[in-house]
Amino acid sequence: MRYYLPCLLFIVVIGTLSCEPSLKVSQDYDKAVNFGQYKTFSMYQDVNIHDAISQLNQDRIINAIKSEMTKKGFQENASSPDVLVNVVAVLKDRVDVSSTTNYYGYGGVYRPYYYGGGGAGGTTNYNVRHYKDGSLIIDAVDAKTKKLVWQGIGNKEIDKPAKNPDETIPKAIASIMAGFPPGAEKKK
Repeated sequence: MRYYLPCLLFIVVIGTLSCEPSLKVSQDYDKAVNFGQYKTFSMYQDVNIHDAISQLNQDRIINAIKSEMTKKGFQENASSPDVLVNVVAVLKDRVDVSSTTNYYGYGGVYRPYYYGGGGAGGTTNYNVRHYKDGSLIIDAVDAKTKKLVWQGIGNKEIDKPAKNPDETIPKAIASIMAGFPPGAEKKK
């Protein structure tokens, strides 16, 4: 019996963590590009990432990208960069509708019919959930050719603001940029 409570708590914690929407990451790149040629970077545009994102969070996103690029051995160079990094957020309002029909009480489990004068049985409940579907897109563009060479996308269902954006935003950026530069070891 004394092992029952810790096991129950473990199951509840794992269940709670697995229900939280996670960041889905995808990446794509031009396989013909030699990413070893790139040594410097600059942010493509320091403008609004998206109007719905606060200026504080926009700054956190840009700073996290700059930090990841520096960790990978790139140097920031605004005057003549090798790579331009662009970031865009896409937020869409979504609606999830589900329904459940309860036939029980109107004829039993095997007979979902209403006996008597009045009509077919059952009650249907509709659940409507409004949420935002958010995508953060990070592009790496060759500065000379202005050609997109790498793209990382992080997608997550957003149901409330992040509890600790100073921690969650850099983690999300690190996840999205984990595969950059592709085909090469992380620069040191």
